[in-house]
Amino acid sequence: MSENFVYPVKKGHDYTVTVESLAFGGKGIARVEEYVLFIRRALPGDVCRIRVTKRKRSFGEARILAIEQPSPLRQQPPCEHFEWCGGCTWQNMSYENQLMQKTAIVKQAFKRPDDLGDFPVLDTLPAARPYAYRNKMEFSFADRKWLTPQDLDNPEISKAFALGLHVPGTFDKILHIERCLLQSDPANDILKYVSRYAQEAGLPAYGIRSHEGLLRFLVLRQSRATGEIMVNLVTSRDAREELTPLARGLMNTFKEVASVVNNVNSRKAQIAQGEQEFLLAGKSSISDTIGPFTFDISANSFFQTNTDQAAKLYDVALEFAGLSGRETVWDLYCGTGTITLFLARKAKQVYGFEIVPGAIEDARNNARRYNAGNIEWFAGDVREHMKSVAETPDVLVTDPPRAGMHPEVVETILEVKPGRIVYVSCNPTTMARDMKTLQQAYNVVRVQPVDMFPQTYHIETVALLELKPG
Repeated sequence: MSENFVYPVKKGHDYTVTVESLAFGGKGIARVEEYVLFIRRALPGDVCRIRVTKRKRSFGEARILAIEQPSPLRQQPPCEHFEWCGGCTWQNMSYENQLMQKTAIVKQAFKRPDDLGDFPVLDTLPAARPYAYRNKMEFSFADRKWLTPQDLDNPEISKAFALGLHVPGTFDKILHIERCLLQSDPANDILKYVSRYAQEAGLPAYGIRSHEGLLRFLVLRQSRATGEIMVNLVTSRDAREELTPLARGLMNTFKEVASVVNNVNSRKAQIAQGEQEFLLAGKSSISDTIGPFTFDISANSFFQTNTDQAAKLYDVALEFAGLSGRETVWDLYCGTGTITLFLARKAKQVYGFEIVPGAIEDARNNARRYNAGNIEWFAGDVREHMKSVAETPDVLVTDPPRAGMHPEVVETILEVKPGRIVYVSCNPTTMARDMKTLQQAYNVVRVQPVDMFPQTYHIETVALLELKPG
């Protein structure tokens, strides 16, 4: 744009707009004289009065002041916290419409900014459980409760303690909740129990700004296979003395609680993992099952958050891989080796590549449990290890982080030229970028979105690419 560019909107000014579509990220897209505005909690078809909160050359952001004409997609969200909570973005839309919007977002990613051509993008695979599907929830403690506008003038509401989820776009505002629809009823009962115990026992919540206080996070993990729950209390110091009575109470009150641990994070960084871990009651891990495999899950283990949908995702990846038992497979960004195990049952040889050494150690343990002797693991820089493997792949599976694959990884794939590529992604935008480069040598055969996270904009996508003839 030229130096004389004139913005069609002004920050702090109000406008009436019609929302056109949804962006990856869950915000509504509207335009003022072709200038794009992203609007939180807006749905396609909404006619709303908005206020511009941020302005850049290529786009701006706005918030809704009033919905003058609601979208036909809009519904009353079932959760009382939806308007202010960062846990969900799309409860104001029916699940059927969520699925259609996710399919549309994936299709749009393959058209802009570069058109990848025509290939089938299948309908998003739905979740059997649109609610209560998460096997892990992380709640934050705070020494000061963030109050909604409706609660600000209520003198009966204490501001001194909170246990809940972040207000969207903030790091220090915690909305106190006692029920989250994304987890099971027993998990919600435990959330309430811990909250009330902490307040009655006078256990101080950690101040995100002051860095004082004891209780930092409550992490609940539940096995879909067994129903067992692990309670992880993350504190700023060793809190075994204060937390042991709470642990006993949890074990005695809830038949589902099989493990209570105390992780200690004494650093300022707001992460729910500790440099020390103490077992307070029960056992140190629980187990869950995906397909034919059972996995031990400790407090800080990586495990797919939606167990049921993970099985669907892996089934799609296996179908796209088209293995007959004779193939050599490379599995890039393999994590703890979950997909790798599925591939190893159908392939001659599998090579798993992962940058995090701890994840590879978990992967090795999982492989030993199932006597998967046809897997070789590589921990460290994926780019370097790809160049060290003499056996080129017939099939390559890649499941990179949100940022997508490093350009050198993409170039190496183009050099080794596997016959098929199965690309699994949590970000259709970076997936489309990488696939555009791979189209130098590959045709995109089909794409299957999988809904791993109902009530949110997040979407997993699996694409099959085949080497061009000649």
